[in-house]
Amino acid sequence: MDDFIVIGGGIVGASAAYHLARAGARVTLIDQAQPGQATAAGAGIIAPGSGFSQSAAFFRLAGRAAAYYEELLANLAEDGESNTGYETVGLLHIATSEEEAARLPILLRLLEERQAAGMKNLGEVRLLDGNEARALFPALGIVHGAIHIPDAARLDGGLMRDALRGAAQLRGARIVVTDHEATLVREGKRLTQVHADGKTFTADKVILAAGAWSGQFAETLGLALPVYPQRGQILHLQGPAEASGWPIVMGFHSHYLLTFPGGRIVGGATRESHAGFDVRETAGGVREVLNEMLRVAPGLADATLREVRIGLRPATPDGLPILGCVPNIENVLLATGHGASGLQLGPYSGALVASLATGHETKLDLSPFKAERFQANEKHG
Repeated sequence: MDDFIVIGGGIVGASAAYHLARAGARVTLIDQAQPGQATAAGAGIIAPGSGFSQSAAFFRLAGRAAAYYEELLANLAEDGESNTGYETVGLLHIATSEEEAARLPILLRLLEERQAAGMKNLGEVRLLDGNEARALFPALGIVHGAIHIPDAARLDGGLMRDALRGAAQLRGARIVVTDHEATLVREGKRLTQVHADGKTFTADKVILAAGAWSGQFAETLGLALPVYPQRGQILHLQGPAEASGWPIVMGFHSHYLLTFPGGRIVGGATRESHAGFDVRETAGGVREVLNEMLRVAPGLADATLREVRIGLRPATPDGLPILGCVPNIENVLLATGHGASGLQLGPYSGALVASLATGHETKLDLSPFKAERFQANEKHG
């Protein structure tokens, strides 16, 4: 018998397994290797302070999550894992119209306030004119101004996931990858068995970190967990080698651009909340992302389209993750529902739930992220 089973092999589950193993626990991580895993598809933008529409609870979590990366990277390096794809590259928040440009000073003041309050990954933020913005990202079209956030970072989710898994294995964790669905057995107030890869696993506690599939697992436990798949279609282009040093580009819209080594340029993403578990790339989705990429950066028109990645984000009705214990099941904990912020929040969320699972106090109040909040909404809604 293990001390813990972690169900879900994305960045959240891998983080939970790593932190448990680092604490000396016996851990088995079960990864169903489902197509559409968000970690493998996502583009990780580590800049929570640059957002302006999320809730106060989100920013409390996100601020700590961004700051935690420094400690995590040091721990992973200590365990022999330094290839994480994490790099400080800066971010441009652009204005593509005069109306948007008029809003930049307001956003700048907000960023300065967040920095003064301790938000990481910002740096010395400043306003740029269009020429200065294009000097940093030469493929940009007409830009009426921008804010430069020099300390924003980006992350390769697949590399970080693999680093967490490798470090967990170094610390003694067992990783089981299966092409078949795992099944759970509940007896009374406990989850007693997990069947996967033709074997039966048992543990004192189970952490459910199965991303968009978490709701399906919860149903087998008799729980109504409102986690649903939100499809994201993300385009990868091959640009010039020098593009590797260009900053992230965001703006007053939900799309983004960012670059990776070798001249890879990533643009995204659709937010399709009614596609279910359909992992197809669609003509409409590709057109939406490509149109937006070329509207903002027409200089990418000659880039080669390398691939389209599909990620099923684990979304929740209120846009907040679900972290903590499960009502009426005494040995199950949840770490899911991170939506489009999984790569930003995931490692810290995994660490928080691992700490909770081992009986320690968490460094953040998790009450805004409890699963019970949805039951309360149902009762009074």
